[in-house]
Amino acid sequence: MRWDPVTTVRNALWIGGGQWSGKSTVAGIIADRHGLTHYHYDYHDARGHQDRRVAARLRRGESPGDPHPDRVWVTPSPQEMASTVLAGFPERFEWVLDDLRALGTPRPVIVDGWGIRPELVVRVAGSPRQMVVLVPTEEFRRHQLAVLPRAGTFNARVSDPVKAQRNRVARDGLIIQDVTENAKLSGVIIIEVDGSRGVEATAEMVADHFSPFLA
Repeated sequence: MRWDPVTTVRNALWIGGGQWSGKSTVAGIIADRHGLTHYHYDYHDARGHQDRRVAARLRRGESPGDPHPDRVWVTPSPQEMASTVLAGFPERFEWVLDDLRALGTPRPVIVDGWGIRPELVVRVAGSPRQMVVLVPTEEFRRHQLAVLPRAGTFNARVSDPVKAQRNRVARDGLIIQDVTENAKLSGVIIIEVDGSRGVEATAEMVADHFSPFLA
């Protein structure tokens, strides 16, 4: 098959969902087993997209620098934080599409990340079945917060780390609710992650769902 940018996006496989649900690990396992190209949204969003983020702020007449961490994590309510994040996802998704179009690979691409939203993916994918949403139960989310250092520790320099972490956890819960609702509306399958299955078993479930596109 001849590679072209449109085909790369249309044939991509997508894993979205809540924080700490195993999206990147599952995507990595599937990529290794099936010879796919793995695009890790969170990595690119935090690093490679910073120049685009700065340019977007300048176009809107905003300061190019990142806001003070207190303005992100301490001052706003979790509802305000969630609204800000959700409002920014469409613009950030366009940056992902630009990256995917630039990938010179004839192999299918598997994309994972919390900004991979079902209502955005179904506009560009060949089928809603090319996406899976992993949603952690509240119990499993509490477990991850307790055992994963990167989940349970707040590293940004803020005036009130305890409140910042509490806000982040509440914000993430609201975003999980939103992605669940949008997955149902978009016809995208939801897989609940409660810790009863190992990550290998979850990867097998996701790969089975993707099987028509992995042949």
